[in-house]
Amino acid sequence: MLRPLSAIAASLVLAACERGFLPLGGRFEVGRDPMVIFVGGDAAAGGDLYALEADGGGAIPLTFSVVGELRPSLSPDGGQVAFLRGATLTDSMPASVWVLNLVNGAERQVPLPLRTGPPERVGWHDGALVVGTRGGVYRVPAPPADGEARLLAGAARAAAESSLAVLLGNPVFARVVPCDDRADLCVVGDSGAPALLAEEAGDAARWGDDSVAYLTGGRLVVRPVGPGRARVVAWSGVPARPRQLTVFPGATEPR
Repeated sequence: MLRPLSAIAASLVLAACERGFLPLGGRFEVGRDPMVIFVGGDAAAGGDLYALEADGGGAIPLTFSVVGELRPSLSPDGGQVAFLRGATLTDSMPASVWVLNLVNGAERQVPLPLRTGPPERVGWHDGALVVGTRGGVYRVPAPPADGEARLLAGAARAAAESSLAVLLGNPVFARVVPCDDRADLCVVGDSGAPALLAEEAGDAARWGDDSVAYLTGGRLVVRPVGPGRARVVAWSGVPARPRQLTVFPGATEPR
């Protein structure tokens, strides 16, 4: 008896996942292992997304499209990464929001109303996507859920925008921002007075509750929030101009 094509396709996908072909080469247990995702490649061409084990190693390419990917943001459960596609110096299309499933490699575009204008940032908050545009901040159901984007205001907007910032501590006591000259990174607390975090550094990302990561001189550095020494993550196979880090710190409880 012949098997339906849908069943054959499903079995091929399952077999590919079991052999580690999709999309992380079997190097991660998605949703449990800590990982870093970043943008690499020529900025004029837009770049692609790459994954890296938190302890270092070789960079794994995740996207191969002819338009650029940028501003990735890992979901809180580590199973998906949202990002923007398009809107580089050589792209004629405006930026759009996409979500990549890190278990099976499936991609899905997230629809936005035309009135929002091109998206500039994307994050996650309370199980939904947060999309920042020049026209405002929107909450959008995350795939596989469907639903319309909702413009946020007031306290709801402030809470959602926290997902687009680099926050330090648990409970949060400060955030990381570019310093005034934008060549260094600073920490801003409740007082509002910035303090220097790292010179000639950028692309900061929260590294769990007690550390922050950033890029400096082509190196990935992780620095504790409290006492302790910064460490350089040993990576290899890194494309030109690594930038725009996002971090999943790993699962803390058994699943």
